[in-house]
Amino acid sequence: MSFPRLAALAVTLQGDRVLLVRRRNPPDAGLWGYPGGHVEAGETALDAAARELAEETGVIAKPLAYLDNVDVIERGADGALRFHFLLAAVLCDYVSGQPVAGDDALDAAWVPVGEVLSGALPQSASVAAILRRAMAQDAERARSRR
Repeated sequence: MSFPRLAALAVTLQGDRVLLVRRRNPPDAGLWGYPGGHVEAGETALDAAARELAEETGVIAKPLAYLDNVDVIERGADGALRFHFLLAAVLCDYVSGQPVAGDDALDAAWVPVGEVLSGALPQSASVAAILRRAMAQDAERARSRR
C-alpha cells in the first residue's frame, strides 16, 4: 500500500448544528468526526465528500469549497509507518435527508456547534478547528449573497 492515501471529509452545517458520525473503524473508532472516506481514482475530493456523505449518512449535500487539509499519521512502537491519510475537508451545502448511520458509522447526528467547540463530545483531532473554518467561510458566503 502506498502512502499517503487521500480521503475527503464532508463538513455540513445546518443552522447552529453540524453533521457528525461516530466512527466504527480505526483510525478514531468510537470518536465523533465528519463523514468521509477514500477518494476514488478519477474522482475529485469535492465529489468524494458528497458521495461519502450520502453513503455514510443518507444526507445529500452539494460540495462548495475546500476548507483545509489534515494529515493523519500513525506509527507503530517500532517507528514503522502504520498509515498516513491526507484528509481534504470540504464545506458542503445541505440539500436533503436525515442522518442515519451507514456501515462505516456507529451513529450519525446533527450536533449542536457549541457541543463540538466546547469539547464536550469525544471527537477526532481537528474537528473543532475545521468547524471554526467552516463557520467563518459560511458566514462570509452569507455576507457576499446580500
